[in-house]
Amino acid sequence: MLNLLTDPNLRWILLGSMLLGLSGGVIGTFSYLRKQSLIGDTLAHAALPGICIAFMLTGVKSVGLFLVGALLAGAAATLSVTLITRYSRIKPDAAMGIVLSLFFAVGIVLLTRIQHSSYGNQSGLDKFLFGQAASMTSSDLYTLGGVALLLVIACGLLYKEFKLLCFDPGYGRGLGFPMGLLEQLLLGLTTVAVVVGIQAVGVVLVAAHLITPAVSARYWTDRLGVMTVLAGLFGALSGAAGAWISSGVSQLPTGPISVLAATACFVASVLFGPRRGLAAKLLGRRSARRRWLAESAGVAARANIQAAMQATAQAAVLTDGQANVHDNAHPNVHSAAHANERGASV
Repeated sequence: MLNLLTDPNLRWILLGSMLLGLSGGVIGTFSYLRKQSLIGDTLAHAALPGICIAFMLTGVKSVGLFLVGALLAGAAATLSVTLITRYSRIKPDAAMGIVLSLFFAVGIVLLTRIQHSSYGNQSGLDKFLFGQAASMTSSDLYTLGGVALLLVIACGLLYKEFKLLCFDPGYGRGLGFPMGLLEQLLLGLTTVAVVVGIQAVGVVLVAAHLITPAVSARYWTDRLGVMTVLAGLFGALSGAAGAWISSGVSQLPTGPISVLAATACFVASVLFGPRRGLAAKLLGRRSARRRWLAESAGVAARANIQAAMQATAQAAVLTDGQANVHDNAHPNVHSAAHANERGASV
Protein backbone atom coordinates (compact mmCIF):
# COMPACT_ATOMS: atom_id res chain seq x y z
CA MET A 1 0.00 0.00 0.00
CA LEU A 2 2.86 2.38 0.78
CA ASN A 3 4.42 1.70 -2.61
CA LEU A 4 1.11 2.58 -4.21
CA LEU A 5 1.20 6.00 -2.54
CA THR A 6 4.90 6.77 -2.99
CA ASP A 7 5.66 5.39 -6.46
CA PRO A 8 4.53 7.84 -9.19
CA ASN A 9 3.92 5.07 -11.73
CA LEU A 10 1.68 3.19 -9.31
CA ARG A 11 -0.21 6.38 -8.52
CA TRP A 12 -0.85 6.90 -12.21
CA ILE A 13 -2.11 3.34 -12.52
CA LEU A 14 -4.37 3.82 -9.48
CA LEU A 15 -5.86 7.11 -10.66
CA GLY A 16 -6.20 5.88 -14.25
CA SER A 17 -8.00 2.71 -13.17
CA MET A 18 -10.35 4.70 -10.95
CA LEU A 19 -11.16 7.16 -13.74
CA LEU A 20 -11.82 4.33 -16.17
CA GLY A 21 -14.08 2.61 -13.67
CA LEU A 22 -15.94 5.85 -12.94
CA SER A 23 -16.64 6.70 -16.57
CA GLY A 24 -17.48 3.10 -17.48
CA GLY A 25 -19.95 2.76 -14.61
CA VAL A 26 -21.75 6.01 -15.41
CA ILE A 27 -22.15 5.26 -19.12
CA GLY A 28 -22.87 1.59 -18.51
CA THR A 29 -25.93 2.52 -16.45
CA PHE A 30 -27.77 3.81 -19.51
CA SER A 31 -26.63 0.91 -21.70
CA TYR A 32 -27.88 -1.56 -19.11
CA LEU A 33 -31.24 0.15 -18.70
CA ARG A 34 -31.71 0.22 -22.48
CA LYS A 35 -31.08 -3.55 -22.51
CA GLN A 36 -27.96 -3.10 -24.64
CA SER A 37 -25.47 -4.81 -22.39
CA LEU A 38 -23.87 -6.47 -25.41
CA ILE A 39 -23.14 -3.13 -27.08
CA GLY A 40 -20.03 -2.64 -24.93
CA ASP A 41 -18.66 -6.00 -25.96
CA THR A 42 -19.43 -5.24 -29.60
CA LEU A 43 -17.68 -1.88 -29.50
CA ALA A 44 -14.66 -3.31 -27.70
CA HIS A 45 -14.15 -6.10 -30.22
CA ALA A 46 -14.76 -3.67 -33.07
CA ALA A 47 -12.03 -1.37 -31.74
CA LEU A 48 -9.28 -3.93 -32.35
CA PRO A 49 -9.19 -3.58 -36.16
CA GLY A 50 -9.25 0.20 -35.75
CA ILE A 51 -6.18 0.03 -33.52
CA CYS A 52 -4.38 -2.26 -35.96
CA ILE A 53 -5.21 -0.08 -38.98
CA ALA A 54 -4.03 3.06 -37.14
CA PHE A 55 -0.71 1.37 -36.42
CA MET A 56 -0.32 0.07 -39.98
CA LEU A 57 -0.93 3.53 -41.42
CA THR A 58 1.38 5.43 -39.07
CA GLY A 59 3.85 2.85 -37.79
CA VAL A 60 3.76 4.59 -34.39
CA LYS A 61 2.43 3.24 -31.10
CA SER A 62 0.53 6.27 -29.90
CA VAL A 63 -2.42 6.03 -27.57
CA GLY A 64 -3.99 9.09 -29.18
CA LEU A 65 -3.81 7.58 -32.67
CA PHE A 66 -5.10 4.26 -31.34
CA LEU A 67 -8.06 6.07 -29.78
CA VAL A 68 -8.89 7.75 -33.09
CA GLY A 69 -8.75 4.44 -34.96
CA ALA A 70 -10.80 2.66 -32.32
CA LEU A 71 -13.41 5.42 -32.34
CA LEU A 72 -13.78 5.22 -36.11
CA ALA A 73 -14.07 1.42 -35.97
CA GLY A 74 -16.61 1.67 -33.15
CA ALA A 75 -18.65 4.16 -35.13
CA ALA A 76 -18.61 1.79 -38.10
CA ALA A 77 -19.75 -1.05 -35.84
CA THR A 78 -22.67 0.92 -34.39
CA LEU A 79 -23.71 2.03 -37.87
CA SER A 80 -23.60 -1.59 -39.03
CA VAL A 81 -25.80 -2.71 -36.15
CA THR A 82 -28.27 0.10 -36.86
CA LEU A 83 -28.49 -0.72 -40.56
CA ILE A 84 -28.91 -4.46 -39.92
CA THR A 85 -31.73 -3.99 -37.44
CA ARG A 86 -33.47 -1.30 -39.50
CA TYR A 87 -33.47 -2.98 -42.90
CA SER A 88 -33.88 -6.61 -41.86
CA ARG A 89 -35.81 -8.73 -39.42
CA ILE A 90 -32.72 -9.53 -37.38
CA LYS A 91 -33.03 -8.62 -33.70
CA PRO A 92 -30.55 -6.16 -32.14
CA ASP A 93 -28.80 -8.80 -30.02
CA ALA A 94 -28.25 -11.03 -33.07
CA ALA A 95 -26.99 -8.05 -35.08
CA MET A 96 -24.54 -7.18 -32.31
CA GLY A 97 -23.28 -10.76 -32.25
CA ILE A 98 -22.74 -10.72 -36.03
CA VAL A 99 -20.88 -7.40 -35.99
CA LEU A 100 -18.84 -8.40 -32.93
CA SER A 101 -17.63 -11.62 -34.54
CA LEU A 102 -16.88 -9.99 -37.89
CA PHE A 103 -14.88 -7.04 -36.54
CA PHE A 104 -12.98 -9.16 -34.03
CA ALA A 105 -12.05 -11.67 -36.72
CA VAL A 106 -10.76 -8.84 -38.92
CA GLY A 107 -8.80 -7.47 -35.97
CA ILE A 108 -7.16 -10.82 -35.23
CA VAL A 109 -6.18 -11.20 -38.90
CA LEU A 110 -4.65 -7.72 -38.96
CA LEU A 111 -2.86 -8.29 -35.65
CA THR A 112 -1.37 -11.55 -36.90
CA ARG A 113 -0.25 -9.85 -40.12
CA ILE A 114 1.42 -7.07 -38.15
CA GLN A 115 3.28 -9.51 -35.90
CA HIS A 116 4.63 -11.43 -38.90
CA SER A 117 5.48 -8.39 -41.00
CA SER A 118 8.47 -6.07 -41.15
CA TYR A 119 7.06 -3.52 -38.70
CA GLY A 120 9.79 -2.87 -36.18
CA ASN A 121 7.59 -1.37 -33.48
CA GLN A 122 4.77 -3.86 -33.31
CA SER A 123 5.70 -5.26 -29.89
CA GLY A 124 2.95 -4.79 -27.31
CA LEU A 125 -0.03 -4.49 -29.64
CA ASP A 126 -1.33 -7.83 -28.38
CA LYS A 127 -1.63 -6.27 -24.92
CA PHE A 128 -4.79 -4.56 -26.11
CA LEU A 129 -6.49 -7.96 -26.09
CA PHE A 130 -6.20 -8.32 -22.30
CA GLY A 131 -5.12 -4.85 -21.22
CA GLN A 132 -1.94 -3.50 -19.69
CA ALA A 133 -2.63 -0.84 -17.10
CA ALA A 134 1.02 -0.88 -16.05
CA SER A 135 1.93 0.88 -19.30
CA MET A 136 0.05 4.05 -18.34
CA THR A 137 2.07 7.26 -18.25
CA SER A 138 1.29 10.74 -17.01
CA SER A 139 0.13 11.83 -20.49
CA ASP A 140 -2.22 8.82 -20.63
CA LEU A 141 -3.59 9.82 -17.23
CA TYR A 142 -4.32 13.35 -18.47
CA THR A 143 -6.13 11.89 -21.47
CA LEU A 144 -8.16 9.52 -19.29
CA GLY A 145 -8.98 12.32 -16.86
CA GLY A 146 -10.22 14.56 -19.65
CA VAL A 147 -12.31 11.80 -21.20
CA ALA A 148 -13.82 10.78 -17.85
CA LEU A 149 -14.67 14.41 -17.08
CA LEU A 150 -16.25 14.80 -20.52
CA LEU A 151 -18.38 11.69 -20.06
CA VAL A 152 -19.58 12.65 -16.59
CA ILE A 153 -20.41 16.22 -17.66
CA ALA A 154 -22.27 14.99 -20.75
CA CYS A 155 -24.33 12.56 -18.70
CA GLY A 156 -25.11 15.28 -16.18
CA LEU A 157 -26.21 17.79 -18.80
CA LEU A 158 -28.29 15.26 -20.75
CA TYR A 159 -29.60 13.37 -17.73
CA LYS A 160 -33.30 14.04 -18.39
CA GLU A 161 -32.98 13.29 -22.11
CA PHE A 162 -31.14 10.02 -21.48
CA LYS A 163 -33.75 9.14 -18.86
CA LEU A 164 -36.50 9.53 -21.45
CA LEU A 165 -34.43 7.52 -23.92
CA CYS A 166 -34.11 4.66 -21.46
CA PHE A 167 -37.68 4.47 -20.17
CA ASP A 168 -40.09 6.07 -22.66
CA PRO A 169 -38.61 7.23 -26.00
CA GLY A 170 -42.08 7.51 -27.52
CA TYR A 171 -43.08 10.09 -24.92
CA GLY A 172 -39.82 11.92 -25.60
CA ARG A 173 -40.65 12.11 -29.31
CA GLY A 174 -44.06 13.48 -28.39
CA LEU A 175 -42.37 16.24 -26.40
CA GLY A 176 -40.23 17.14 -29.40
CA PHE A 177 -36.87 15.67 -28.35
CA PRO A 178 -34.66 14.28 -31.16
CA MET A 179 -34.54 10.74 -29.75
CA GLY A 180 -32.67 9.34 -32.76
CA LEU A 181 -29.90 11.90 -32.33
CA LEU A 182 -29.79 11.26 -28.59
CA GLU A 183 -29.50 7.52 -29.21
CA GLN A 184 -26.53 8.04 -31.53
CA LEU A 185 -24.96 10.43 -29.03
CA LEU A 186 -25.28 7.87 -26.26
CA LEU A 187 -23.72 5.23 -28.50
CA GLY A 188 -20.88 7.65 -29.24
CA LEU A 189 -20.25 8.27 -25.54
CA THR A 190 -20.36 4.52 -24.92
CA THR A 191 -17.79 4.04 -27.69
CA VAL A 192 -15.50 6.59 -26.05
CA ALA A 193 -15.83 4.89 -22.66
CA VAL A 194 -15.10 1.49 -24.19
CA VAL A 195 -12.11 2.71 -26.19
CA VAL A 196 -10.40 4.39 -23.24
CA GLY A 197 -11.01 1.30 -21.12
CA ILE A 198 -9.32 -1.05 -23.56
CA GLN A 199 -5.83 -0.03 -22.44
CA ALA A 200 -6.46 -1.10 -18.84
CA VAL A 201 -8.98 -3.93 -19.15
CA GLY A 202 -8.50 -5.14 -22.72
CA VAL A 203 -10.86 -5.98 -25.55
CA VAL A 204 -12.04 -9.22 -23.96
CA LEU A 205 -13.04 -7.87 -20.53
CA VAL A 206 -14.10 -4.28 -21.18
CA ALA A 207 -17.81 -5.22 -21.36
CA ALA A 208 -17.69 -6.41 -17.74
CA HIS A 209 -15.93 -3.18 -16.81
CA LEU A 210 -18.84 -1.30 -18.39
CA ILE A 211 -21.90 -3.29 -17.27
CA THR A 212 -21.06 -5.01 -13.97
CA PRO A 213 -20.98 -1.80 -11.83
CA ALA A 214 -24.36 -0.74 -13.28
CA VAL A 215 -25.93 -4.12 -12.53
CA SER A 216 -24.54 -4.00 -8.99
CA ALA A 217 -25.98 -0.53 -8.44
CA ARG A 218 -29.41 -1.69 -9.58
CA TYR A 219 -29.73 -3.87 -6.47
CA TRP A 220 -29.39 -0.87 -4.15
CA THR A 221 -31.89 1.65 -5.49
CA ASP A 222 -34.87 2.27 -7.77
CA ARG A 223 -33.86 5.85 -8.65
CA LEU A 224 -31.83 6.51 -11.79
CA GLY A 225 -29.78 9.35 -10.32
CA VAL A 226 -28.70 7.33 -7.30
CA MET A 227 -28.06 4.30 -9.50
CA THR A 228 -25.77 6.32 -11.79
CA VAL A 229 -23.75 7.65 -8.85
CA LEU A 230 -23.47 4.20 -7.29
CA ALA A 231 -22.39 2.63 -10.59
CA GLY A 232 -19.62 5.20 -10.96
CA LEU A 233 -18.58 4.64 -7.35
CA PHE A 234 -18.52 0.86 -7.74
CA GLY A 235 -16.49 1.18 -10.94
CA ALA A 236 -13.96 3.49 -9.29
CA LEU A 237 -13.63 1.22 -6.26
CA SER A 238 -13.16 -1.81 -8.52
CA GLY A 239 -10.40 -0.03 -10.43
CA ALA A 240 -8.70 1.02 -7.20
CA ALA A 241 -8.93 -2.52 -5.82
CA GLY A 242 -7.45 -3.95 -9.02
CA ALA A 243 -4.53 -1.50 -8.94
CA TRP A 244 -3.91 -2.08 -5.24
CA ILE A 245 -3.97 -5.89 -5.40
CA SER A 246 -1.89 -6.11 -8.58
CA SER A 247 0.73 -3.74 -7.12
CA GLY A 248 1.12 -5.91 -4.02
CA VAL A 249 1.33 -9.25 -5.84
CA SER A 250 3.73 -9.70 -8.74
CA GLN A 251 2.61 -11.09 -12.09
CA LEU A 252 -1.02 -10.13 -11.55
CA PRO A 253 -2.62 -7.94 -14.26
CA THR A 254 -4.60 -4.93 -13.16
CA GLY A 255 -7.48 -5.26 -15.64
CA PRO A 256 -8.66 -8.79 -14.80
CA ILE A 257 -8.27 -8.10 -11.07
CA SER A 258 -10.45 -5.00 -11.49
CA VAL A 259 -13.09 -7.09 -13.21
CA LEU A 260 -12.92 -9.64 -10.39
CA ALA A 261 -13.33 -6.83 -7.86
CA ALA A 262 -16.37 -5.56 -9.78
CA THR A 263 -17.77 -9.10 -9.75
CA ALA A 264 -17.24 -9.23 -5.98
CA CYS A 265 -19.27 -6.02 -5.68
CA PHE A 266 -21.96 -7.63 -7.79
CA VAL A 267 -22.08 -10.73 -5.58
CA ALA A 268 -22.27 -8.57 -2.44
CA SER A 269 -25.09 -6.56 -4.03
CA VAL A 270 -27.01 -9.71 -4.95
CA LEU A 271 -26.68 -10.99 -1.39
CA PHE A 272 -27.13 -7.83 0.66
CA GLY A 273 -29.04 -5.35 -1.52
CA PRO A 274 -31.62 -3.53 0.63
CA ARG A 275 -34.64 -4.33 -1.56
CA ARG A 276 -33.62 -6.78 -4.27
CA GLY A 277 -30.93 -8.76 -2.45
CA LEU A 278 -31.40 -12.35 -1.36
CA ALA A 279 -31.05 -11.49 2.33
CA ALA A 280 -33.70 -8.76 2.06
CA LYS A 281 -36.04 -11.12 0.21
CA LEU A 282 -35.59 -13.84 2.85
CA LEU A 283 -36.24 -11.38 5.66
CA GLY A 284 -39.27 -10.04 3.80
CA ARG A 285 -40.66 -13.55 3.39
CA ARG A 286 -40.11 -14.31 7.06
CA SER A 287 -41.79 -11.10 8.18
CA ALA A 288 -44.68 -11.75 5.77
CA ARG A 289 -45.04 -15.28 7.17
CA ARG A 290 -45.03 -13.95 10.72
CA ARG A 291 -47.69 -11.39 9.83
CA TRP A 292 -49.75 -14.09 8.18
CA LEU A 293 -49.46 -16.35 11.23
CA ALA A 294 -50.33 -13.46 13.53
CA GLU A 295 -53.32 -12.54 11.39
CA SER A 296 -54.41 -16.17 11.26
CA ALA A 297 -54.13 -16.43 15.05
CA GLY A 298 -56.09 -13.20 15.43
CA VAL A 299 -58.81 -14.44 13.09
CA ALA A 300 -59.00 -17.74 15.00
CA ALA A 301 -59.22 -15.89 18.33
CA ARG A 302 -61.96 -13.60 17.03
CA ALA A 303 -63.84 -16.63 15.71
CA ASN A 304 -63.59 -18.33 19.12
CA ILE A 305 -64.82 -15.20 20.87
CA GLN A 306 -67.77 -14.89 18.48
CA ALA A 307 -68.61 -18.56 18.97
CA ALA A 308 -68.50 -18.14 22.75
CA MET A 309 -70.69 -15.05 22.55
CA GLN A 310 -73.17 -16.89 20.35
CA ALA A 311 -73.23 -19.84 22.76
CA THR A 312 -73.82 -17.47 25.67
CA ALA A 313 -76.62 -15.73 23.80
CA GLN A 314 -78.26 -19.05 22.95
CA ALA A 315 -78.03 -20.15 26.57
CA ALA A 316 -79.63 -16.91 27.66
CA VAL A 317 -82.44 -17.39 25.15
CA LEU A 318 -83.07 -20.94 26.42
CA THR A 319 -83.14 -19.71 30.01
CA ASP A 320 -85.64 -16.98 29.16
CA GLY A 321 -87.80 -19.52 27.32
CA GLN A 322 -87.90 -21.87 30.28
CA ALA A 323 -88.84 -18.99 32.59
CA ASN A 324 -91.68 -17.95 30.28
CA VAL A 325 -92.99 -21.53 30.18
CA HIS A 326 -92.97 -21.69 33.97
CA ASP A 327 -94.80 -18.38 34.23
CA ASN A 328 -97.41 -19.51 31.70
CA ALA A 329 -98.01 -22.73 33.67
CA HIS A 330 -98.98 -20.86 36.90
CA PRO A 331 -102.43 -19.58 35.69
CA ASN A 332 -103.45 -23.07 34.67
CA VAL A 333 -102.52 -24.46 38.06
CA HIS A 334 -104.47 -21.73 39.86
CA SER A 335 -107.51 -22.30 37.59
CA ALA A 336 -107.49 -26.01 38.37
CA ALA A 337 -107.29 -25.32 42.08
CA HIS A 338 -110.24 -22.94 41.94
CA ALA A 339 -112.24 -25.50 39.99
CA ASN A 340 -111.52 -28.11 42.63
CA GLU A 341 -112.55 -25.77 45.40
CA ARG A 342 -115.89 -25.04 43.65
CA GLY A 343 -116.56 -28.71 43.19
CA ALA A 344 -115.93 -29.43 46.81
CA SER A 345 -118.28 -26.68 47.99
CA VAL A 346 -121.06 -27.99 45.79
